[in-house]
Amino acid sequence: MYGGDPERTQVHRSIRLRPPFRIIWSFANQNLIEFPAVVSDGFAYIGTQLGTVRAISMRYGTVAWRRELHATMAASLAIWGDKLVVHDMNGHVRILDRRDGRTLWNRSFGSPIESSPVIRGNLDYVGTWDGRVIAIDLRHHRVRWSDSFGAKITASVSLAGSTAYLGNYAGRVLALDARTGRLRWSGAVNGRIYGTAPVSRGRLFVPSSDGDSVTAFSTRGARLWSLSTGSYVYSSPAAWAGRVIFGSYNGVLYCVSAASGRRLWTVPVGGSISGAPVIVSGVVYAASFGNRTVGVNVRTGRVIFRFPHGEYVPVSGNGGRLLLHGYSRIWAVEPRRR
Repeated sequence: MYGGDPERTQVHRSIRLRPPFRIIWSFANQNLIEFPAVVSDGFAYIGTQLGTVRAISMRYGTVAWRRELHATMAASLAIWGDKLVVHDMNGHVRILDRRDGRTLWNRSFGSPIESSPVIRGNLDYVGTWDGRVIAIDLRHHRVRWSDSFGAKITASVSLAGSTAYLGNYAGRVLALDARTGRLRWSGAVNGRIYGTAPVSRGRLFVPSSDGDSVTAFSTRGARLWSLSTGSYVYSSPAAWAGRVIFGSYNGVLYCVSAASGRRLWTVPVGGSISGAPVIVSGVVYAASFGNRTVGVNVRTGRVIFRFPHGEYVPVSGNGGRLLLHGYSRIWAVEPRRR
């Protein structure tokens, strides 16, 4: 799923691949890839802005199947057993068969959905543009609970323990009982919240787009620190090993202490960062509107990888290969033999 885990830390813990890499294959996906592929059982499943969903062989780079959903998409898919769960900007939640992409279930919720699925058990948690948070029972095809919070939601829900966390365009940070939807606490930041807030070690790290900052809360609702970049923070942060890494529209990748917000290092990447950085085996990857991707050692801040393509999401992958994402093309890479 998007974010690598239900806490949305953007860390892929099961992947041990590090640069230098060699390219194995590439595939032109024809239109914008804003969110990462999800990978399982040797296939990458990816959706494009214009609503094309493909299953691509990680070994060969060939297309196993393709489906046109005729809907704008601005979210990752999620794998649910032998099925895929898809959210789209036309307000639909769909279940597809992973074997052939056939639609097994489809329901409209009447408002655009930009949040990527997060699934626990049979429940898919959804945020909508009209301000609702909805828990959908995928097995029984019904709404378990739904609450309205009065402002646009583009962020994806993060799950930690029994609590669901997300923010909205009113700058509210919401902590909801994942079972019932009851509001446990709410906080505020200094601008609308576009991106997803990861949860790590009892803390929540909230990006603010027009507030230009990242703010840390305890998972009980205490505001802990805030760091301003002076420019939009659309990027959903990554959280790993007591560090928080995020990008800004000022073209800088930041690494700060999760405990205090103190800057540990910064790296200029040559263009505005809109997509979430992703951590694989101690390396954080970030893509920028400068049409490039960098890989940085999280502990030292040293750049150890550069790739002359990139736009939104940097990488996804599995235990054998990484997928580097450009504007509309993906490249499968694996480590060079030393």
